[in-house]
Amino acid sequence: MNRTQLICLTLFCVFLSSSAQIALKRGVSSGPIQALLKTRAAAPEFILHAALAPLVILGLALYAISTLLWLLVLAKADVSFAYPFVSLGFVVIALYAHFAMTEPLSTLKMGGIALITAGVFCLARS
Repeated sequence: MNRTQLICLTLFCVFLSSSAQIALKRGVSSGPIQALLKTRAAAPEFILHAALAPLVILGLALYAISTLLWLLVLAKADVSFAYPFVSLGFVVIALYAHFAMTEPLSTLKMGGIALITAGVFCLARS
C-alpha cells in the first residue's frame, strides 16, 4: 500500500467514524426516544430503546467497520502519523452540525477547524 492509498484509507476511517457519531446522535434525537426522555424513564429503559433504534444500529455498525479498517491503517502506518488524522473527525462533525443541524459555527470554532486541518496537513507531509 503506497502513502497516498494509506492516507485515503485513513481519511475514510475518519469519515466512517464521524458518520457513526452523526448516526448515533440522530438516532437518540429521534421523536420516540426523546419522548421517552421526557417521561424520565429509567436508564436501562432508555438504553434498550436507543439500542434498538435503526440509526443507532447503523452508527454502531459504522463504528465496527471503521475500527476494523483502522486496524489495517495501524498495521501499515506509524501511530504518530495515523493518529493525528482522528482529529479531523472534530472538523467533519462541526461542519455537519453547522450545515445540517443549524448549530452555530463561531469564529473561535472556525479558528479551531483551521488549526486542526493545518496540523494534520503538516503531520501528513512529514
